[in-house]
Formats: sequence, C-alpha cells, structure tokens
Amino acid sequence: MQKALHLDPQKCTGCMQCEMACSYENEGSFNPSKSRIKVFHFHDAGRYVPYTCTQCSEAWCQQACPTNAIGVNGATGAKEVDEAKCVGCKVCTISCPFGTINYNASSGKVTKCDLCGGDPACAKACPTGAITFIDANDTGYERMQQWAARTDTQAQA
Repeated sequence: MQKALHLDPQKCTGCMQCEMACSYENEGSFNPSKSRIKVFHFHDAGRYVPYTCTQCSEAWCQQACPTNAIGVNGATGAKEVDEAKCVGCKVCTISCPFGTINYNASSGKVTKCDLCGGDPACAKACPTGAITFIDANDTGYERMQQWAARTDTQAQA
C-alpha cells in the first residue's frame, strides 16, 4: 500500500516543528530555511498552512528535468532527486506549479520532499496531527484544490 502525507491546515498551530524535523533529517541542522516542508502564515487570518510536494502522479518536475534526475521510489512512490544526475539547472523548480522544489545553493542541486524513505520526520514531529502519513488513496491533488477553494470563500469563525 502506498502512503502519502496528509496536511490538515485546521490543526496547524504554526509551531514549525515539521520544518525543524525535516531540516534536521535531511540536512543535519535545525534550519527551517533548509526544510522541504514549509508552513505558510496567513497573517490577516491568523492561520497557518503546512505545504510540501504532493508527489503528483504526472509530476511536471519529473517531465521537465533534462537529465532525468527525478525518479520514482518504487517502495514509497515518492518522486526523488538523484543528486548524481542533477546538474542544478532549476528547470524543475520552474515547472512545479506548487513551488515545492527548491534550489540548495550549498550543494548546487535541487531538493524536494522524498517522504524520508517512507517514515516522514515532519509527520512524526507534528504535535497536533496536522501532518499525518496515510493511505495514498485517502489524499491527493483534488482534495487540496477543494480545500483551497473553501479557504478563499469561507469566513473564518
């Protein structure tokens, strides 16, 4: 069974534990700027929304990569960057409609969520359950679009 990250913005408190856990797991330092998951703060509404790679089934980043550096992990289904093939051209960062692939100036390569090999540090670190790792059939792009449409039109209580 493939699993995926499920992000529930209504449970997010903005504690940034997910960013800290991700940066430590992947970069070896507690540095939110190096995290592969981000928490967006809607200042006017006083809300927080975590976001990261949705592991699109037809990933534009993967299709755009001129060196085929983005492959699919057969065990997790995650789209992963092969650093040996990545030349740091950033074409994938331009092609991603969600802005979840980033250039790492330290390595000269791109980084994106790889689901931590099937045990996401962000989900383990989230104290409120805003980030969970669930059956991939229970989440997806359509749900993200539906939620985004609701947040634009509904007044917050």
